[in-house]
This record gives sequence, C-alpha cells and structure tokens, in this order.
Amino acid sequence: MQAGAALAAATLPLPQLSAQVHREAAQSVTSETHYDAIVLGVGSMGSATCYYLARQGWRVLGLEQFDIPHELGSHAGQSRIIRKAYFEHPDYVPLLERAYHNWQALEAETGARLYHKTGLLYFGQPGHALIKGLRESATRYHIRVDDLTAQQQAARFAQFTLPGGYDRLIEPDAGFVTPERAVLLYTQRALQLGATIRTHEKILSHTTSGNRVIVKTEGATYQASKLIITAGPWAGKMLPQLSRHLSVTRQVVGWVKPKDWKKFNAANFPCWTIADHEKPGIFYGFPLLPTEQFGGPIGLKLAHHLHGAATDPDSVNRTVTRADEAALIEVLEKFIPGAYASTLALKTCLYTNTPDENFILDFAPGQPNVVIACGFSGHGFKFASVVGEIMADLAMKGTTQQPIGFLNAKRFG
Repeated sequence: MQAGAALAAATLPLPQLSAQVHREAAQSVTSETHYDAIVLGVGSMGSATCYYLARQGWRVLGLEQFDIPHELGSHAGQSRIIRKAYFEHPDYVPLLERAYHNWQALEAETGARLYHKTGLLYFGQPGHALIKGLRESATRYHIRVDDLTAQQQAARFAQFTLPGGYDRLIEPDAGFVTPERAVLLYTQRALQLGATIRTHEKILSHTTSGNRVIVKTEGATYQASKLIITAGPWAGKMLPQLSRHLSVTRQVVGWVKPKDWKKFNAANFPCWTIADHEKPGIFYGFPLLPTEQFGGPIGLKLAHHLHGAATDPDSVNRTVTRADEAALIEVLEKFIPGAYASTLALKTCLYTNTPDENFILDFAPGQPNVVIACGFSGHGFKFASVVGEIMADLAMKGTTQQPIGFLNAKRFG
C-alpha cells in the first residue's frame, strides 16, 4: 500500500474504544475468582496476550494499574517504527515476519489500519552498528534494502543534509504502527471474546501454591492456573529474581513544527534513522501525521535511541528540561535543516533495559506456572503482535513454535 493510501485508510475512533474498556472495567468484582490465566499489565504486550488467550477460549483476566491506554510506561506516543532489516540481531527477523503477519491479521479482523508503510531511511557511516547490522539481517533473510547514492538521496529526500562518507539506504516495506490504537484494539477484541479487564487495580502480590497462582490487588484476590507478567517498567518489581537484570531509564520524545509543513508530510517524507558519527546512539523520526486521523501530539516526531537517566517507574521526573530539548533540536538543525521552527510538545517515556538489550520471553525462573515478557530495551513495541501469541502459547501449551531461544531468562545466570 502506498503511503498516502495507508494514511487515508479508515481507523476506529479512540474515545469510543476507551469508553468501552472503562465500562467493562467498572463492573463489580468478587472477593475471590478463578481464571485459566491472569495477565499482569494490559499495555502493548499484555493487551495482545489477553486477546490471544481469549481467542483460544481461555478464561482470562487482565489487570492494569492505570487507564487503557496510558502514557506512563513505554509504548505510547502516536507512532512506532516497524522494520525487518533488524540491526540489533538477525535472530529477530523470523519474529518480525510473524509480527507483520499478525498485525495484518488484526487489521483484517477489525477493519482498522495499524501498519502504515512509509519506507524507512538509514543514514550512517559504513562501520556503525546500525549500518552493519541491518545489512547482515537484510542479506541473511533476503529483505529488500536499497542503497542510494548521494545524488539519489538528494533528489528523492532533499530534506536531509548528510556528511560525506555516510551510507544512505531505504527499506521500502518499513513504516510505523500506531501504539495506542493497537492497545485499544487488542483490548476491545479481548473483551468481545470474553476476557475480563480490570483497570486501576494495583498489584500487591502474586504467589504460587501448587498448581495455582494467587494474585492480590488493592481491591480483590484472584486465582488462576497460569500467570503472565507483561508489566513493562514495573516488571522488575514483580520479578525480584530478575530485577538486577532490568534497569529502567527515562527517555524524551519531541514533536516540532517544521519550517515548511508540506515537505514533511507522509507523501514526501518517510520514517528515518540517523547514526550521528559524533554522538552515541541513534536518532529517529517520523513524517507529519494528520491529527484528524492520528490524534495528537501535533508535529514532526523524533527521539534519541540511547539510554537516559536511571529512574524508578513510580517516581519518574516527567519535567522535560532545556537540555533534553536542545539535544533533539541540534540533530534536526545538523541533518534536517528545514525541520525545526519551534517545539510543539515534549514527553517522557521509559525503557526497561536488559544487559544485552535483548528481550526476555520465558518462564519465570523456578516458576513453571508463570511466564514473562519484559526487558524490551526501547525496541520492543513492533513485536507486540507476536509476543502476545508467544505468551499465550507458553502459558497454556508450555511451548511456542516461534524461535525465542536467544531470549531466554537463563542467559544472565
């Protein structure tokens, strides 16, 4: 699908979905109830897990301490890049193939548009991990990634001004997925398929007794045969045996007004990544998205993929500083000179990082009734559609057909 057509595709209104979730969540609870599975955290991974469990006919309870969706964790912010030429590790590519399939299946099932194919530009020196890694994945799995000469890049994407010696590539089938809408759609479908979702229920404890798990919240006690923990930045607090391997960091995302609006809409401007040879990490961004289809914030979105300051998810400093803002403005003025006229919005989100920056998808150590999905290290959202399927299968079947061996919890010792 072409970018313009993708952005024009029908989408479901977010307020109606939110209202349905909250109506369901407001239903009365008994003091003690038994389920086949309980999911702790109904964000991107948890909502998808609830959906797959409910679709398979299991009696599932999803517990969320905030609203659905919310901006206090990792996976909000209107748009998230999805790509297959995965520089982080080529072993992710089969999971991405399944993720693409599952996103498209959800679109077919609901009639909504989640995946928007804009293409993704990669810029950086040939020896940078971004460039080396994406080339390795693309070669191994035959993913289309096209090299651009400096002249071709200047002709097609004149918004960018790049130093000599940078590789210039584009992955045509990459783009973005809308995170809030995805969470709402998975939650809505889970409810329609019989799941129970409770919001504003903070978890006090979870214990295992024989073949049962017992979850206590501020409002009730629940029992289930299986427990799935998809708690994002709060995973370390729920999994003390893994907490030393999970660090939470504060990240900043910005939306800016460009000097020429038309040059940066999705018809003229794709998603992009830049590995600045003078700075650590990777900068990335998106085209302008029309608010009548995507909601806010307004503006051209960008962020820096680099671990921020360590924080506690329950006491994050949400105030964005001038230094936070300046780092984003600097990269725009350096590489995309027409992109910055003024700042429109600045927000914080959280990364939950593992030591090797790869996920943990596994059974909790020593707890065969508990499965976990955590440590997404700032690059996990695009996998939500396959992680939900994996979690449901691990919990209820004890295994998964997806190749997740490299994401096991035992690798940290």
